[in-house]
Amino acid sequence: MTYLLSTAFALSAGLLMTRAFKYTVGRKGIMFPDVTSFLIAGVLVGPYALGRTGIGFASSEDLASVSILSSAALGFIAFDIGSEFRAASLREMGRSALVIGIFQALTAAILVDGALILLSLKLGDDVLPLPVAVTLGAIASATAPAATLMVVRQFKAKGPVTDLLLPIVALDDAVGLVIFAVSIGISQALAGGAVNLASVIINPLAEIACSLILGSLMGCVLTMLEKLFFSNSNRLSMTISFVLMTIALSSREAYIGPVRVGFSPLLVCMTLGTVFCNMCEYSADIMGRSQRWSAPLYAVFFVLSGAGLELSVLADWKVMAVGCVYIIVRCAGKYYGALLSSSAMNCSENVRKYLGITLFPQAGVALGMVVSAQSLGAEMGGMIRNIILFSVMVYEIAGPMLTRMALTAAGEIAEKHPEHVNRARFQR
Repeated sequence: MTYLLSTAFALSAGLLMTRAFKYTVGRKGIMFPDVTSFLIAGVLVGPYALGRTGIGFASSEDLASVSILSSAALGFIAFDIGSEFRAASLREMGRSALVIGIFQALTAAILVDGALILLSLKLGDDVLPLPVAVTLGAIASATAPAATLMVVRQFKAKGPVTDLLLPIVALDDAVGLVIFAVSIGISQALAGGAVNLASVIINPLAEIACSLILGSLMGCVLTMLEKLFFSNSNRLSMTISFVLMTIALSSREAYIGPVRVGFSPLLVCMTLGTVFCNMCEYSADIMGRSQRWSAPLYAVFFVLSGAGLELSVLADWKVMAVGCVYIIVRCAGKYYGALLSSSAMNCSENVRKYLGITLFPQAGVALGMVVSAQSLGAEMGGMIRNIILFSVMVYEIAGPMLTRMALTAAGEIAEKHPEHVNRARFQR
């Protein structure tokens, strides 16, 4: 019951923080995305603030006890993003999204790898071990789908940049997974282990293939079962149960000799959403209802993400220095990777100018990669974790605001927030 109370308090704090921002900086014309408000509220109820007083989450163990909520939220986020891959939309922009998605992820990874490897050679392994530099480059490819999706929804963004943004963010999971798996194999070899073909090439390809197969099967079964019901409420309940079931199944893994047979929960749920929205005639209505149902879950996810940020990393100068290089070079890679590839695909000027900025946020997928990076050992794994935590803190607070500003500059967010318009109509 204590954890349930803490979670309820966290959700309330996040929602109240959105109001606090609205009635303070909002009156000055500055509109903070709700994501930023939730993250700041999470920091306040976390172990470094109110958590110390017994209100909120007192330790990382307390946060781990409710981690199932974060896993569920990420699953629904991936499921929602899967709906962006409707056949009609893919025919219009599939090639552009594919080229830009792969190129910007590779550009960010290569630039960060290059910068950090040079820094490692300059400063030495005592400051920045080479395996850490290689691994951080791979993590740089990932983008946070949750923050991006929530900003798009909150401000009702619509236009060419938004239409490309969501499929590209979704593609980051698959591309980032392959890059990371190869890089972590190289890093393990550099750290003293033997080069293993299974861990470098076969395992990531097997994980992607298994994820696509499981997601497709679950999507087909869900589509068939939806036909048994005539009530949209029952169809929604069936959809929610299938998303939760998919999340649980995708956490399983097995070994066939040296080959790991596992799944990426995000990729599985994204495939589930893609298959479902293309096969089920009721999908448009059900997806809309699902998005409204999952809104509180998203809020809890971001508050818990904020509470999990370890402010103690700010005291380590190595983390700060490497983290700053990582943040700056990754942003450059995302921006110029999107700029060059969108120019090559003859995209509009707004897409070329603003798409890269919307790819800055980073959180859930990167933190999942950090867990896998612990295989490099306590010291190097801990350093990677601290650097990514520092960068996530910066990205998740500044990233959603930059995304909103970029979409506004591209003309895809109305200057006046829809909430203000609705309130004005109600008052009339």
